[in-house]
Amino acid sequence: MELPQVPEEYSFLSESAEGFDEPVYLRTVSDVKSDLISEGKDFLEINLPEMAVRLYKENKTIKEARILAVGDAQNWGGSAVGLYSIISGAKLSFSIVSKVYMPYAIHYYGKYYIHGEPYYPSGEKLISSTSGGCIRLQNKDAKDIYELSEVNMPVLVVDKESSYYQYINKELSDFPEISAESHLVADLDSGFVFSKESSEEKKPIASLSQLMAALVIAENIDLRKSILVESEMLRPYGSTQGLDPGKTFRIVELFYPLLIESSDDAAEVLSRFLGRDKTVEKMNEKAKAILMADTEFVDPLGSGLGNVSTGQDLFQMARYLLNNRSPILKISKGEEVGSFGGVGFDIENLWNKNIFTDDPSFVGGKTAYLSQSGHNAVFIFKFSSENEESRNIAIILLGSKEVKEDTRKIYKWVMDNYFTGPSTEE
Repeated sequence: MELPQVPEEYSFLSESAEGFDEPVYLRTVSDVKSDLISEGKDFLEINLPEMAVRLYKENKTIKEARILAVGDAQNWGGSAVGLYSIISGAKLSFSIVSKVYMPYAIHYYGKYYIHGEPYYPSGEKLISSTSGGCIRLQNKDAKDIYELSEVNMPVLVVDKESSYYQYINKELSDFPEISAESHLVADLDSGFVFSKESSEEKKPIASLSQLMAALVIAENIDLRKSILVESEMLRPYGSTQGLDPGKTFRIVELFYPLLIESSDDAAEVLSRFLGRDKTVEKMNEKAKAILMADTEFVDPLGSGLGNVSTGQDLFQMARYLLNNRSPILKISKGEEVGSFGGVGFDIENLWNKNIFTDDPSFVGGKTAYLSQSGHNAVFIFKFSSENEESRNIAIILLGSKEVKEDTRKIYKWVMDNYFTGPSTEE
């Protein structure tokens, strides 16, 4: 298969791509493949849309295999996308979560493996249309790839090929005056940039960090695991109703106060599953894997100025959540996601700080605030094009004084200039 090429009149966003005289696109994970090939690296490609695994050596595909099953991206079991490397391998590995043996297992990240056809201790094969997130192959293919792979070999997992979707050229109105120091407005499906300002500058992101904390915890721990809340976990925070010492919660339950109320104490409790330092380490590791090169985390909460990122990096996180961990976005809207039993919090009485939850076009996201740096936001909205095609648009603001008003102005500008026409409203 030939690599998708960027049309000559298009460019990737960079310091030299100023002025928007030509369409500008942000890089996505699928664009990394051409980098690995041009650098002459040996690597494994897991292409989820094509349901194929390819092993590249010396710029050639030496093995290609059909994928039997991957995770369900609309639920918690979505496969992990990004650039990783082989951690270890075993001719036979046992999954404690699924209680099955996995032949020719290659471990590349968190709970995620490439492996052959799983079977129970009784010898009965596990038959299912989806996996828990691992990449399932036929035994023969898994054996071949296992024997041809090496520890530390890059593993590129692609969720969507870049589409370079083209918007109809119109005479654009001036971008509205907003209070945010930095903004990025872009199409999550194609990477097309509508508008940007200081989108490559590192800025404190406050509790937007909690989106990444939820992401890495979901990908590294069995969500059914429980923890006993102890008073020392809550002493510095302790503001979430119902999150009391002596109570036991499953991981997935704690995501509700975390993502709806931006609960610092929920973040602190969640960080104890892996350990606080390990959680931060995993957050930084994940950021690099999904092209967030200018992001750094020093705590899981975002309680100070140490957690920094850029508008472009936050675009990558929003894209990842949309395509691979959508339950996190659904919870951020205040929806109850069916998973592993009930929720030990009254969701309707949680104070949802995600200010557009009543907007039917709002897909999900999060706000954040620090007195030293202002308001931040990562919002995803679904727009419909003139031919009724849905497009997922991210509005990312850093250092805003009026985040709600800024977002409304940007939303209207995008709608008027790209999807409908000038509004008659004042």
